[in-house]
Amino acid sequence: MKHKRVLMLTESAVMLALSIALSFVQFGKLPFGGSITPASMLPLMLISIKYGPKWGVVPAFIYSWFQILQGGVFGWGLTPKMLLASLFLDYILAFTVLGLSGLFRKHGIGGMIGGIVGACVLRFLIHFFSGVILWANFEEFVAFGQSWVNRPVLYSLVYNGSYMLPETLICIAVAVLLLGVSQIRRYLTPTEA
Repeated sequence: MKHKRVLMLTESAVMLALSIALSFVQFGKLPFGGSITPASMLPLMLISIKYGPKWGVVPAFIYSWFQILQGGVFGWGLTPKMLLASLFLDYILAFTVLGLSGLFRKHGIGGMIGGIVGACVLRFLIHFFSGVILWANFEEFVAFGQSWVNRPVLYSLVYNGSYMLPETLICIAVAVLLLGVSQIRRYLTPTEA
């Protein structure tokens, strides 16, 4: 049992480090957070698939704090209330839900891919609601040459969809490729934490 726990911690630390490293490789970065990376969320989701969501939310939660440090949110000139709300919604909650990707892991490859899609959709929805609730009142925000303050739903859909859709598709494509390798499928065989 002790050996298994050490293995789980080691694998989680390696996958967390891989996610962090991949998050620094950005194909595009938006001014108020959000970027397209080479599947930086996927290593965390694979830990959840292997050990379950109960275990998977822990490295995902730790990852959220690295994203706070990397995100630059403190330089956006937000009010203290807006800063706290953004830290909670756009970072802590949005990245911690990636640890739920193992919810359907016992349903084969389809369940694994479904869990990855589900976690990405949850992350998008959190960012979307944050955009509608928080950013609609941020008077200084101007995107695409026009004010989006009067159209918070459209703004949030376009802004968050512009990075979450490609990010999700990249994660799905890489996951399908990885799950096509029998050794990786065996490695990801669900194990209880």
